[in-house]
Amino acid sequence: MENKQTTPAHVIEADAVIIGAGPVGLFQVFELGLLEIKAHVIDSLPVVGGQCVELYPDKPIYDIPAVPMCTGQELTDNLLKQIAPFEPTFHLNQEVTLVQRREDGRFDLETSQGQRFITKTIFIAAGVGSFQPRTLKVEGIDAFEGTQVFYRVKNPSQFEGKNLVICGGGDSAVDWALALADKAESIVILHRRDDFRAAPASVAKMKEMCENFEMQCIIGQVSGIETKDDKLSELKVTGADGVTRRLPLDDLLVFFGLSPKLGPIADWGLDIERKQLKVISTEKFETNIPGIFAVGDINTYPGKKKLILSGFHEAALAAFGAAAYIFPEKKIHMQYTTTSPKLHKILGVETPVFD
Repeated sequence: MENKQTTPAHVIEADAVIIGAGPVGLFQVFELGLLEIKAHVIDSLPVVGGQCVELYPDKPIYDIPAVPMCTGQELTDNLLKQIAPFEPTFHLNQEVTLVQRREDGRFDLETSQGQRFITKTIFIAAGVGSFQPRTLKVEGIDAFEGTQVFYRVKNPSQFEGKNLVICGGGDSAVDWALALADKAESIVILHRRDDFRAAPASVAKMKEMCENFEMQCIIGQVSGIETKDDKLSELKVTGADGVTRRLPLDDLLVFFGLSPKLGPIADWGLDIERKQLKVISTEKFETNIPGIFAVGDINTYPGKKKLILSGFHEAALAAFGAAAYIFPEKKIHMQYTTTSPKLHKILGVETPVFD
């Protein structure tokens, strides 16, 4: 599957653009693909999977039909396998900044990287909005973001031989501490309490390494910083006992989770209720703007339940609703993947022969 980074001058004409590459956005690709509609998928994160992969990649999910248990990463991986026959194009690490109706009924759409689209339909599957890292609220810390303070790890090798402080108690913080343990000169995990939210096996491994003096765990919060020669040199850490101590470091990694923001979606003329998009009916999950559909946690309607399986159902009906815009002269017939030779051909599988 292609993560297409195109030049700003190139305009892509599309039948469908999906905003959001979480589980529901990925399943929307599948439902559109069964109707022979090719999709482009845009996400603000650098990887697909949305909240499942960013917040709980290794935590179990128990309510996916016919799948007794899977992790967020496994669910994402299986969805990618399922949609592979439809060859969607992914445009990652960019937000949709502009959506405007054209005179011909289609939409102009533009991203933060300058990629432009002209599309017949739009599917907003953005979960609770685009995710932005929760930042450390300490005076002066912003000046070192990207040089000594990092909210995501893009290049692990840059931390080799460094004295690292890693803030946070979730999977990202603990997993990166374990991953960088054999690269960094030293690692201190700093968390506000002794209760970690990361996977139990990872926490156990981290505590074992602390007992063996391979890393250190400190309970407290960053309350200030010290600089030397225009570089971040020390953190002021206030412990549960109220005492503030100094903690020297080379680099600081902060994993406080992600904060959802509705972002530019709020400016597109859509009906919004409590930071969610209202759909005009549950027949096709279309918003107040014809041709724009909302599926998954981003939408709201009477009886709405924020479940992945609910989003899958919404994606199926939204695909049929969109087909009327994409194939206005074509009657769409309901077909079943179990028996339809046409769908078997689309999926690249053989039609079974029964005696």
